[in-house]
Amino acid sequence: MNSTQGTAALHSADWRFKLGIAIICLMAGSWLMVPILAATGVPGSKIAALTGILFISNKVLLVLVITIMGKSGFQQLKRSLFGYASSLAPDKDVEVGPVRHSIGIVMFCLPLISGFLEPYIDSLWPGLRPNLWELQVLGDAMLIGSFFVLGGSFWEKVRALFIRTARVANTEAA
Repeated sequence: MNSTQGTAALHSADWRFKLGIAIICLMAGSWLMVPILAATGVPGSKIAALTGILFISNKVLLVLVITIMGKSGFQQLKRSLFGYASSLAPDKDVEVGPVRHSIGIVMFCLPLISGFLEPYIDSLWPGLRPNLWELQVLGDAMLIGSFFVLGGSFWEKVRALFIRTARVANTEAA
């Protein structure tokens, strides 16, 4: 293969990759029509029909993206996305101090306990707890943030809960 063919193949892969990205953006952007139509007063039956159409068409468009990009282009997209996501993950080698660990445990447990007790509090004392979506989002963000505060080794501990053969290895001197 000479250099002209290599350049042509690279240029071909480049426009195919860009077209695939444009279709993915179209897929994501099309979901914005649902809240816009809801805000303009479109009947719920039409919004439900649009949601079904978008759900099916996005699956078809995803197959089209994979076809256009090809296996190598789709693998490149996955590498770039998952490479970015893995850079956000907490570092496993960082030792978390006792204060940071305590703060992280409170951040981890508070939303879980709150979510567990909410139905009981509402049935025992209706109206005590404010039903604000902002507080729900804050609890979710606190739970997700706790993994970053607690560090990568905590995620390994949580993951070990779901591995049947996992065993505790205490490395501290007795």
